[in-house]
Amino acid sequence: MTALIGYLMLFAIMFLLMRNKMMPIVIFVTIPVIAALLLGNGPAAIGKMVDAGLASVWKTAVLFIFSTSYFGIMNDAGMFDPIVEGLIKRANNNVVLVTVFSGIVGILAHMDGATATTVLVTIPAMLPLYKRLKISPYSLLLITGCAMGVMNLVPWGGPIVRVAAVLNRDVTELWHYMLPFQGVALVFTLLVAAACGIAEKRRGAGQFTDEELQALALGEQDEKVLALKRPKLFLFNIALTVILVVALCLAVMPTHVLFMIAFGIGICVNYPGLKTQAERFKAHASEALNMSATLLAAAVFIGVMQKSGMLDAMVKVLLAVIPDAMGRYMNLIAGFISVPVGAVLGADTFYFGVFPLLGAAAANFGVPQLDVGVAMLIGKNVGMIISPLQPTTYLACGLAGVEVAAHIRKNFFWCWLISILLCIVAVCMGLMTIH
Repeated sequence: MTALIGYLMLFAIMFLLMRNKMMPIVIFVTIPVIAALLLGNGPAAIGKMVDAGLASVWKTAVLFIFSTSYFGIMNDAGMFDPIVEGLIKRANNNVVLVTVFSGIVGILAHMDGATATTVLVTIPAMLPLYKRLKISPYSLLLITGCAMGVMNLVPWGGPIVRVAAVLNRDVTELWHYMLPFQGVALVFTLLVAAACGIAEKRRGAGQFTDEELQALALGEQDEKVLALKRPKLFLFNIALTVILVVALCLAVMPTHVLFMIAFGIGICVNYPGLKTQAERFKAHASEALNMSATLLAAAVFIGVMQKSGMLDAMVKVLLAVIPDAMGRYMNLIAGFISVPVGAVLGADTFYFGVFPLLGAAAANFGVPQLDVGVAMLIGKNVGMIISPLQPTTYLACGLAGVEVAAHIRKNFFWCWLISILLCIVAVCMGLMTIH
């Protein structure tokens, strides 16, 4: 009965999340509590379960608020502008260089871990140059998606935060574990971008007269946006961000504390007035608070799953139907299916619903849960840009001027292939073991 209620709870959460008729916060709070009540737990027992779940995620929720806000004000102040503009000017009419620079811009733009920010910076910046050189916008979407997938492994990225919460591990510790892989994957992203450029060049991109390549219309910026720029503080903002990243790598303080301090310094120096500070924080707080609130609500689900006995019972049922020969390769299977499965499931469903189940089952076959988490991170991250359940997919396609269905048809196979190749890299580096 415990396993049955657990599966019914999981399916109900997945169904409601996919239907997109209720806020994830409401779903994660109400459904697990109902399931816990059906198991005969009283208010006191449910409270302890929720507290256990919250204990594993509250630091991450704080991290989300301040990291998103920090990079938001750095973007407002124009810290990334000279870098992006310099890359665009240097690209000129070299098709391969343009696609490689697209990957670099996507990587830099995704430093805040927000997919919306990445597409809003990368696609408008690079699309005019793509149009001039007749490079397919689908290549731009694929490169941007690959850059987002690799950069989403930073400790303030949504997917790694969710995996760390399920594993009950410190997100910075998990990032340090995956950092060498992320470095290799960043190089791999640029190779993908170069391959796209070579393919586009063979299709005729960049074959124009010198006169046709002289003008590059990048569009005029809004006056309100220009008023927020702080070009005189560019070196200060770069120095502050470099110090922050170094401190993160050295783990000199908890990640959320570092971002709280950096945010306080950054907003005071760039926007010293109280009114302006409040406006800048409000401008970025919506996305940060929404994700943090969802994460805190998901703690209810995590706590009930882990402390009510449901997860153990569900795993026993799953183990009874999984052949031993398949179970020992659960991490490889998870990596292989992550793109197609992740494309039809939202991030919350995928990481908070599917991962705990596969991870716990894999552990019974001697496969570390961490291996499964790494595999699912790689697959889902790369496949974000082709998921019809991701709002960012529609935003990216709208900015690029293409149909979502056409984008998925053209890029689904390539996203899947890239994720499989990255899983092979992870196996070679020892992050995923073959048992």
